[in-house]
Amino acid sequence: MTVEILYFAWLRERIGHPRETVQTEAATPRALIAELVAQSDGHAAAFGDIAALRCAVDQQLTDLDAPLAGAREVAFFPPMTGG
Repeated sequence: MTVEILYFAWLRERIGHPRETVQTEAATPRALIAELVAQSDGHAAAFGDIAALRCAVDQQLTDLDAPLAGAREVAFFPPMTGG
């Protein structure tokens, strides 16, 4: 499947671009991360600590083990704070 991946904050800085389109067979965001880490040192640096990541699939917050079947967009970003 083809998925648009969006990167925010320090992930974007480490990878070097805000988005990319990839072909993947990954079943979950966690599996997608494993594929991305193999692409470049920037991806490996960005995903070095996945405990410090949040994920949204088709603009819905989800965990890294959620299914990706039929997803069009996956976004990765650091934890959000608010007040």
